[in-house]
Amino acid sequence: MNGRKITKVTLLHYIKLTYRSILFICGLLWYILVKTGNKKVSLNEIPSGAVAVVPAIIWLVFMVEMILRFFPSHLESPGCQKQFRDNYISTGKTDIIIQDDNATVIVAFIWIILNAGIGALYMTNILDQGIMLLLSLMYSICDIICILFFCPFQSWFLKNKCCSTCRIYNWDYAMMFTPLFFVPGKYTWSLLLASVILLVRWEITVWKYPERFSENTNAYLKCTNCSEKLCVHKTQLKRLWDKLNIEKKLKEKRILQGIEKQKK
Repeated sequence: MNGRKITKVTLLHYIKLTYRSILFICGLLWYILVKTGNKKVSLNEIPSGAVAVVPAIIWLVFMVEMILRFFPSHLESPGCQKQFRDNYISTGKTDIIIQDDNATVIVAFIWIILNAGIGALYMTNILDQGIMLLLSLMYSICDIICILFFCPFQSWFLKNKCCSTCRIYNWDYAMMFTPLFFVPGKYTWSLLLASVILLVRWEITVWKYPERFSENTNAYLKCTNCSEKLCVHKTQLKRLWDKLNIEKKLKEKRILQGIEKQKK
């Protein structure tokens, strides 16, 4: 971390990455055990015994995570905490600048189309309920990777400087549990419902208090006021990538120059 002590928020994200990866592995083992036992994989008719523990733990972990997201916390990223009134520090400016809403719509459209395709595979019995759960768990791992290392939505569509100014930060759980939309039941849809409520609350807050979401009007989002530095690894990876690209171009240039000299 460039000589800086790792912050609590950053540490928590590494912990999340670790236990979400463990949950995925446990979910995969649960799926294999159920399938090899010649039983139908059902998320809403969980078989008795030790294997029943895994889906229950998965449900509990993510439900607790989502419930905590409804309240202000010093252990969460500024990206999701900017919605709360206490985290609004007025800059004195009135020009509200938020990332392009057209890009937001594009992201939503792509996500819906992608998961509609997955849903079609499920509806035609190519995928089963266990696979849909594993997809959600995979999405949960990708969520942390997007925060810590590389986010395609940030780089390719939204072009925001970091997670602190991300327009769709609190879409994460709704995106995570999109596959469960196709698996009706109290366990699956309770996770989906909680995630949608989080998303709706976020969108209502953006509509009612847009000044909280703009770096130009909210000093809380400025780099100088950020103590978490979740973007450190992203910045390091980008510099490394840029350096490799520069070295590659220089090497190609030297090769072309060598070829031209040989022709002469």
